[in-house]
Amino acid sequence: MKINYINLSNETLQKLLNEGDKDVFNEIYKRFWKSLYGYANSLYNEEKICEDIVQEVFMSLWEKYETVELTNIEAYLFRAIKYKISSHIRGLKYISNQLITDQKTPQLESSERNIEYLELETNLLSEIDKLTPKCKNVFLLSRFEYLSNNEIAIKLNISIRTVEKHISDAIKQLKSSLHLN
Repeated sequence: MKINYINLSNETLQKLLNEGDKDVFNEIYKRFWKSLYGYANSLYNEEKICEDIVQEVFMSLWEKYETVELTNIEAYLFRAIKYKISSHIRGLKYISNQLITDQKTPQLESSERNIEYLELETNLLSEIDKLTPKCKNVFLLSRFEYLSNNEIAIKLNISIRTVEKHISDAIKQLKSSLHLN
């Protein structure tokens, strides 16, 4: 029996993808391509590069879907776009620095701020990956999936106090490693 993916929720699509349903990928692509492209274009206003980045993110998802269990497909895709754009901008940073040095304009200053923001965000995500697995999981549920401490405690079958401790530890470690004290 052929599944009608169009009416399925994002969570159901994600579950089917995690279970290895290859056909669900087409619906994920159709459902998210336009919004991912718009998001990429809002971060980096170059159509062709943004199209390529969105394609790369979907290719990466296709290649990794069997090995990575996603908890939120939409959040994963949007974070992947940020990572890819940040990497692309970092690759261009030398050129941008030369342009900024040669001729500083308001548009370049805005681009410089975007580059700095994306670099900080990339560093933050890199430091989050260094947290212990339990601490990282609690922190991501709190800050990226916007679950309350109570919801996290129920979902992970731990006490609210443990959730609070993990979040506190994560924030302390991130502030320290990013020198934000």
